[in-house]
Amino acid sequence: MAKKMRLVLILLAFLLVFSGTSFADEVPIGVYEPLTGPMAAGGQMTLEGIRLAHELYPTVLGKEVRLFVEDNKTDKAEAALTVSRLIELRNVVAIVGTYGSSLAMSGGPVAETAGIPVMGCSPTHPLVTQGNDYYFRACFIDPFQGYIMATYAYETLGARKVAILQDIAQDYSVGLAHFFRQAFVELTGDPTSVVGMSSYQTLDTDFTAQLTYLRGLDPDAIFAPGYYGDVALLVTQARELGIGVPFLGGDACEAPEFIEIGGAYVEGVAISTHYSADAPVTDESSKFVAAFIEKYGHSPSAFAALGYDAYRLILDAIERAGSTDPGAIRDALAETYRFEGATGYITMDEDGNAVKTGVILEVKDGEFVYGGSVEPR
Repeated sequence: MAKKMRLVLILLAFLLVFSGTSFADEVPIGVYEPLTGPMAAGGQMTLEGIRLAHELYPTVLGKEVRLFVEDNKTDKAEAALTVSRLIELRNVVAIVGTYGSSLAMSGGPVAETAGIPVMGCSPTHPLVTQGNDYYFRACFIDPFQGYIMATYAYETLGARKVAILQDIAQDYSVGLAHFFRQAFVELTGDPTSVVGMSSYQTLDTDFTAQLTYLRGLDPDAIFAPGYYGDVALLVTQARELGIGVPFLGGDACEAPEFIEIGGAYVEGVAISTHYSADAPVTDESSKFVAAFIEKYGHSPSAFAALGYDAYRLILDAIERAGSTDPGAIRDALAETYRFEGATGYITMDEDGNAVKTGVILEVKDGEFVYGGSVEPR
């Protein structure tokens, strides 16, 4: 009888370990990011910030936080599966992620059905949180990002007619193109001020036809709201074709690979983003930058800062709720007001979106340089 009981206990211990079930003195929090695939750079930068935040803030309510990290592989179906694994196998009480709006929209419904809150780091498409009471985000959304770059084109560049080159395969790119167009037409008062649009698909390598078409429209600037690799390549090809007008991009261009791929061709490109290490806006910003440089040996990107903030927003909600119950965490997240993050003071609106300042970066001498800030409308 005793031997049989020992076997049962060993089996139970085995199941606990390999099912990912946490002990009572741990708080399991999941992370799903694209650590491989076309968006891997964004996911890796985000994970750097999350891991730093976990290192600096390893406990909540007197318990150790245990991170479970899943690679969604830049794949929509995999994004849904990773969220499911985190919930069913790891029993997480909250999730951080993900870079890539399409990936977030795939994982979101799974978390909502299970009643597990998710804090997005940088998925900016409005539909990520719309109609989903369990999905929040530490970043601003594309209507504001489109306004930032339209204002930059109109006021800083003096552009009065622009063209758009979007990635038709990415919800992020299509949405941002739409909001940029809307904001630019509003600023100019001229419905024909966006002289043309053209499209490509993720991982395309030849943009000659699209660029030749846009060149013929004689725009003052071109807005290309795609991901870093594709935009770097298309800007390179544009310069080789003799297209000298300014190029503008969104936050998905902020990656070292953008400059590595584009080199001198991407000099002068301006992008919207969420944060600049050169312009700390809170005491937590300065603390984050110093700790990040000490740990990783280089300045942090906006995505690292957003990952850092997303993790801390969940811990802040747990502390205010006084509970690790997912429903209580969700309710506390919805009530977030003036949270002091690395990327600024964060307040959640009625749709779970962060209301905060936007930043413009410009590529100068092979680096992203702070080019100004834009306050929420």
